[in-house]
Amino acid sequence: MKSLLKAFVLSIVVLVSAAAQAQMRVEVSGVGSTQVPIAIAAFADEELSPQLVTSIIRDDLNRSGYFKLIEVGMAISETASINFDTWKSRGAEALVVGSVQKRGEGRYEVRYKLYDVAKATMLSGFAMDTPSPKFRLTAHKIADDIYEKLLGLPGVFSTRIAYITKAGSEYRLEISDADGEGVQVALTSKEPIISPIWSPDGTKVAYVSMELKKPIVYIQNLVTGQRVTVANFKGNNSSPSWSPDGNKLLVTLSKGAIAQVYSINADGSDAQRLSNSNGIDTEARYSPDGQNIYFVSDRNGGAQIFRMSASGGDAKRITFKGSYNVSPRISPDGNTMVYISRRDGGDQVYAMDLVNGQELKLSDTNRDESPSIAPNGRYVLYATQAGRRGSLGIVSTDGKVKQKLTIQAGDIREPTWGPFMK
Repeated sequence: MKSLLKAFVLSIVVLVSAAAQAQMRVEVSGVGSTQVPIAIAAFADEELSPQLVTSIIRDDLNRSGYFKLIEVGMAISETASINFDTWKSRGAEALVVGSVQKRGEGRYEVRYKLYDVAKATMLSGFAMDTPSPKFRLTAHKIADDIYEKLLGLPGVFSTRIAYITKAGSEYRLEISDADGEGVQVALTSKEPIISPIWSPDGTKVAYVSMELKKPIVYIQNLVTGQRVTVANFKGNNSSPSWSPDGNKLLVTLSKGAIAQVYSINADGSDAQRLSNSNGIDTEARYSPDGQNIYFVSDRNGGAQIFRMSASGGDAKRITFKGSYNVSPRISPDGNTMVYISRRDGGDQVYAMDLVNGQELKLSDTNRDESPSIAPNGRYVLYATQAGRRGSLGIVSTDGKVKQKLTIQAGDIREPTWGPFMK
């Protein structure tokens, strides 16, 4: 019993807030191909709320790279009469106004309106009753609505990301808002944690833990902290990824001596071998419709990306440029594949149009890994290095907007972008 307790050196925590020093710093460079000039007035009485809602909205839109913020310098309620000529003269194409009302028992009502200045019409608006702990989420949802109404795509400000940090000898699986705020610790361990990936409904994360001195795949419920062992076969168990319906995972197992792709139920039952080659097959991902699987194989020599039916069978090679192409991730619409390609001595993030095969280099760093596509398909989160420490990068799929996310102490790696919060 003592030896078992000694080996089991991890701690599962039900989303406990991390220490202040773990908060991420976000730096933004570049702008989108188009920028919408927008004026965001302070919400009336927002000083009564836990945080200034307009500060969060402005930061979200500014960080996206697709908005040009126009200084307002005043509070404007959603009930105020708007002089659109004034805002036209200041170069604004859109105007945001609103108010915050305290409802008691730690609850607030946030009201917001979005105006099209040129047409002098209201584009959107709503009111939300919000408990204090979800105040930031309400602000992110307003920013998402603005982004969608003005750019035609859903925003991703009300999503979360997961990643692994290492400080000293401790590994931590951490969760945060997409802006790096609200960091919470889901798991700590003295042994490596790798390959976290969100379930489609955002309530669970699958990952690989080395706590028992071998790679084992687990699923952890982020609400209760409960976890189940999904794959603990002889040999290595690695590279989990979810099916679109959340009922199955793809995993890489080497129980037959050579690593191959398997499907397995989320409760760990019914492992079925899908790939069949003399090489190593790994890093498998479903297409959004669940019909195909993209994976990495060295069956032809170097590591390249292949596609096969979700039921297995013959595989077709997808990548041909570069000696090493790994980590395929498919966009929500199924039209684009993001991956890591080694060229000219560096590993960088690339995007491929799956219809015509055209490629675009997205990152300007050269030690990149673990890409993850945002739910709206417009941004890619990935791991890279800042000096000698691991950091995270975000790049838009046109390669123009770039962000760098770092923590003050330790490395940060293995990022994965989660679905929208509710």
